[in-house]
Amino acid sequence: MRLYESEIKKFMGLYNIEIPTGEVAYDSKKAEEIASRLGSVVIKADVLAKGRKEAGGILFADSPIEAEREASKLLGKIINGEKVERVLVEEKIPILNELYFGITLDRANHCYVAVACSEGGMNIEDVARTSPEKVIKKLINPEWGFHRYQAREIARKLGYTGKQGPDLESIFFKFYNMARDYDVGELAELNPVIETPDGKFVVAHARLFVDDAAINEHPELKPLMEERLKKLPPHEREAQEAGLSYVKLREKGNIGVISNGAGLAITTIDIIRYFNGEPANFLDIGGGASADRMAKALNVVLSDPNVKALFINILGGVTRCDDVARGILKAKEQLKYEKPMIIRLVGTNEEEGRRILTDADIPVLDSMEECAKMVVEIAKKMKNDYV
Repeated sequence: MRLYESEIKKFMGLYNIEIPTGEVAYDSKKAEEIASRLGSVVIKADVLAKGRKEAGGILFADSPIEAEREASKLLGKIINGEKVERVLVEEKIPILNELYFGITLDRANHCYVAVACSEGGMNIEDVARTSPEKVIKKLINPEWGFHRYQAREIARKLGYTGKQGPDLESIFFKFYNMARDYDVGELAELNPVIETPDGKFVVAHARLFVDDAAINEHPELKPLMEERLKKLPPHEREAQEAGLSYVKLREKGNIGVISNGAGLAITTIDIIRYFNGEPANFLDIGGGASADRMAKALNVVLSDPNVKALFINILGGVTRCDDVARGILKAKEQLKYEKPMIIRLVGTNEEEGRRILTDADIPVLDSMEECAKMVVEIAKKMKNDYV
């Protein structure tokens, strides 16, 4: 689960991490009232979508009236597919320099890594590609964690010693503790950390991705997750509640995808595209999926009205092919759908699974390539017939 900037900063305050004074506004009059207390302000669209700044989601105001006007421009605006329902109004911080600090996964070394750079406010991937010498990395031992001396060394390599060194070190170390305590999964980053002309440091923006599997360990996060679920389309909400790994892909996608295992699901999507098809989604039912779980997966995918045909690609290991077959029939009976499906069923109990489906007049193949060709042809024909 990705947190809104306003939510992250609320938690950062609990860790005494230096952030701008600010408040959330749901209407422009509230933004005006906040600005009357803060003076010159930054008004940010409080959204989860990336590319907020480039999409015009950050504006500035030097007076309360201007703040009201600028907030009204943002509220209701669509930024990269997400409607702006609230804005974060913060004091404007004078900038001498901008820094980057993040914690992410280092898959090659099977651990987390702390990453820092003297060029904040930019995409760290771009800096790493164009100026790799500016990027500082420190591997985090999974047993020992991230220590103050490592934070101190990063601050020193960024060029900060004297009084500034410990101040910057403190921000890095406290943010790591916050990320650890909240079970960060994919990414936690401060971008930028602002160095002010008087030598202080303030975190202007932060991102945090919490591992969904850890939500139950944090009662304060449950209401946030419930809020997210309410905003999802019904089929996406059902996938979340069922614990299915579901991602809606491009809007014009018309081929539903169900597989067991993230790698196989991605491969299925790739081979559909190879044959010039348009996959509609990624859905991984996981290992050991029961008939009920398969039925829920089918309901989620087929709830998308754009889906014209379905490719179910199962490599049975822990997941038994006969359970998958029973789940398909159960869903077909419950949902009363008639959309064509192509099924590849290979692995544990595949003969029984194929027999169950064949007896129900549902075709089963063992070649991924043939399945992909067939489902792409079917989806194209249905699209042409519809047009």
